[in-house]
Amino acid sequence: QVQLVESGGGLVQAGGSLRLSCAASVRTFSGYYMGWFRQAPGKEREFVAGISGSGGNTDYVDSVKGRFTISSDNAKNGMFLHMNSLKPEDTAVYYCAAGRSYLAAVRRNADAYDYWGQGTQVTVSS
Repeated sequence: QVQLVESGGGLVQAGGSLRLSCAASVRTFSGYYMGWFRQAPGKEREFVAGISGSGGNTDYVDSVKGRFTISSDNAKNGMFLHMNSLKPEDTAVYYCAAGRSYLAAVRRNADAYDYWGQGTQVTVSS
């Protein structure tokens, strides 16, 4: 069982930045694929970004490319989402998720992930 705890959400003005953190109860991310998803009111949960256990491969949804950066730190058992140039449409509850490394082929599918955090609210005001 992997436990994930997000932090770092909040209220920010458009154009601002936030860094989300995800603390994981694993010794290493090796063997796992990690992702960030978000869900806005009335919308389905959406893939935002993903990263392989080694940190060598990343993936982003087109709407955040060039603005968001996903990273991981095995020494700290943490995964991060650096969000810059935030827009009102980025407003959502953000979730970190983890699954076995073989899910990489279907990494944009929320059903492929086994473990989820409780979510952290990000609100971007215009």
